[in-house]
Amino acid sequence: MTALVDRLGFIEALDLQVGEVKQRARGLSAGEFLVGLACAQLAGQATLSGLDRLRLDEAGGQLAPAPFAPPRTAGRTAALFAQAHLSGVEAAVAEVTGRWLARLPAQRRCELSRRRPTIDLDSTDVEVYGRTKRGVARTYEGNWLAGRIWRAGQKPGLVLAGDLLSGDEDTRPRCVDLLRWALAALPAAVCAPPVVRADAGFFTGELAHAAVTAGCDFAIAAKRNTALWRSYAAVPENAWSPVGCQKSAWACDLG
Repeated sequence: MTALVDRLGFIEALDLQVGEVKQRARGLSAGEFLVGLACAQLAGQATLSGLDRLRLDEAGGQLAPAPFAPPRTAGRTAALFAQAHLSGVEAAVAEVTGRWLARLPAQRRCELSRRRPTIDLDSTDVEVYGRTKRGVARTYEGNWLAGRIWRAGQKPGLVLAGDLLSGDEDTRPRCVDLLRWALAALPAAVCAPPVVRADAGFFTGELAHAAVTAGCDFAIAAKRNTALWRSYAAVPENAWSPVGCQKSAWACDLG
């Protein structure tokens, strides 16, 4: 991991795009802080208290790409990140992704650049205990939900953009912004038009229109309610045509 971070200049890219987070320029930079948190997560630490476990590992600390912040310091520093800083993180990831793509063998780089990228919108629920926590809501399974991490990723396995919502917030009103962030973070070498894919949690007409405006094809799962079935029944039989990229799939042109 250290060799990868160094070769791609990840910390330097984060420092440049995120800028100063703290008023006093001492301690860890923004890039060092974020890379340290990421490495802690990769090492299996699920909470800030896990940073202390890694700090006690002197040998592991010498091999890590960045120092690990103390848990209390990490919590205070994380609270200083505003939306402009988070946008800088996405810009840095896009820059590093371009560097990674440039290091691939020419044939593989050409394949990825010409292939249509699939931008997959997805979300992950963060379960907690206690209904008095801020922003919690119950899921359809009856669990308490504190937050929803929603993200847009490009296959193969590249996260382009993401955000964290409260458990009682709906992802649909902000999914268009998420798509725009993801499109802006696509590597510049990718020349094929993207395909947008989303599950029913992102089912909204605004997302479909935004995808078309951006020159993307889309596949969004629709919630099967009475309004959907009425619209489905109103489509003439001769309006359907087979989809070339998927077997046994049909589409209709609604004009």
